[in-house]
Amino acid sequence: MSGIFDDVMGKLTDLAASSGLSGQIHSYLSQMLTPATISSLLDQAQQAGLTDKVRSWIGSGENLPISTDELRSLLGNQQVQALVDHVGLPADTILPVLAHLLPAAVNAQTPQGEVPAKA
Repeated sequence: MSGIFDDVMGKLTDLAASSGLSGQIHSYLSQMLTPATISSLLDQAQQAGLTDKVRSWIGSGENLPISTDELRSLLGNQQVQALVDHVGLPADTILPVLAHLLPAAVNAQTPQGEVPAKA
């Protein structure tokens, strides 16, 4: 089953890259992932029961995956709607790509394995 999921995610990522969606989401993430928003993401993760997943993205070990339902729970309706408004595509199109890209993006913003100090 995992192989099929990986194939689908790979195809979705390729489609997103070819359509520019991946670039749009990367742009959104680079604007969104500041020390303050990563701290906020940790707070939201605690409320959503996803602390272990988000902490894995910050730490130096393997990044645990997140499902689209977990991502929706983590971000909440307001942040999902802001992303939809920013990208201009429905949440069902955006969230699978974001679920694939967000762990690596958070990891890249926390190279020392911790949330940088707020500026």
